[in-house]
Amino acid sequence: MVKSKQPKARVLFVEDDKNLNSIVEDILMFKNYEVVSCFDGNTAMIYYSSQKFDLVLLDVMMPKMDGITLAREIRKKDEFTPIIFLTAKSTKEDTLEGYKSGADDYITKPFDIEELLARIEAVLKRTKFTDSLFSKSEESVIIIGSYSYNSENLVLTRGKETRKMTKKEGQLLKLLYLKRNEVLTRGLALKVIWGNDDYFMGRSMDVYVSKLRKYLGDDPKVNIENIHGVGFKLVVS
Repeated sequence: MVKSKQPKARVLFVEDDKNLNSIVEDILMFKNYEVVSCFDGNTAMIYYSSQKFDLVLLDVMMPKMDGITLAREIRKKDEFTPIIFLTAKSTKEDTLEGYKSGADDYITKPFDIEELLARIEAVLKRTKFTDSLFSKSEESVIIIGSYSYNSENLVLTRGKETRKMTKKEGQLLKLLYLKRNEVLTRGLALKVIWGNDDYFMGRSMDVYVSKLRKYLGDDPKVNIENIHGVGFKLVVS
């Protein structure tokens, strides 16, 4: 008996347009993805809460629970599973709201199916790359001045004070640490953590750098320098 191929990934697909849902599901399955599809946010949350997925692909405008709310609910529980929005809402404000809710990518309708497949593969590849990159460091707990950061549980500690960090905050801090006292270029950080270096992602990274400066602000020997036009440098004196 010929064994079936191992699926590329397990995808939760949420789209209330039943025709589009069926078409995309068939194509993903043909491309060797395992797909669980549903038509509203509430059902999607039930599936997500009870099963394991490698990727969440969802529409924004849906009944019972919209995609933005669903993404935020997922991110409360899980900072790691990538989320791609597939939506007709295409303004700058819509896109920014999507990324702020926790999306890894944002694709507007109508879309080319080959582009969708390429975006899915890129997000999954990036997720595997970042996981392998950060796991290459032998240190799960790193010391940054008077702070310690546990990359396994995303906790930053100084004395008796602890802070639970988000996935992207933790990845950016770890990447700065791996390049400590050297320049971490904007392009490298954006491609590794955000997947591309466009304007929206650049604005997002600046916000995260500002947060990290605040988190590390109680130790005067630790500083994240802005190297104008190039990137950032974590300096520990």
